[in-house]
Amino acid sequence: MSHFTTLKPSTLSRDEFIATFADIYEHSPWVAAAAYDQGSVDELDDIETLHVRMSQILLGADHEQQLVLINAHPDLAGKAAVQGQLTEASTSEQAGAGIHQCTPEEFQRFTELNDAYKARFAFPFIMAVKGSNRHQILAAFETRIDNTVDAEFACALAEINKIALFRLQAL
Repeated sequence: MSHFTTLKPSTLSRDEFIATFADIYEHSPWVAAAAYDQGSVDELDDIETLHVRMSQILLGADHEQQLVLINAHPDLAGKAAVQGQLTEASTSEQAGAGIHQCTPEEFQRFTELNDAYKARFAFPFIMAVKGSNRHQILAAFETRIDNTVDAEFACALAEINKIALFRLQAL
């Protein structure tokens, strides 16, 4: 079991809980609200238990809610990153993968792949980039762009749940 070091979710009011965990899922505080509203808040002091609950909420949501959450994610090495408009967590995650060190040619390739991906799937490419570098991310982009829409939608949800776990562990 791994517990939060300085945070005890079970001691938080509903509003405090939602505020604390609002961006574990990018711009989607509804996931935190649903996690709290399921009750048994004491068990949420364990990171893995909280992550499982939040993951199940995402996977149990309707397709439209899932799509809205997927679309809340920024492009990797996209305009928002270049213009400094990412959430703190997204900025840190992309910087950790060295995306900010891209050459002009690599930024151009990210732009081309982001555009092609969104044209094909109608949502942004999602990848939990922690532990990856920009070359691995570009390779994943090039591989996944040939997936079916359904396979890529499921992959995006799985990657979002990985991102959520990394964010919980960082708290």
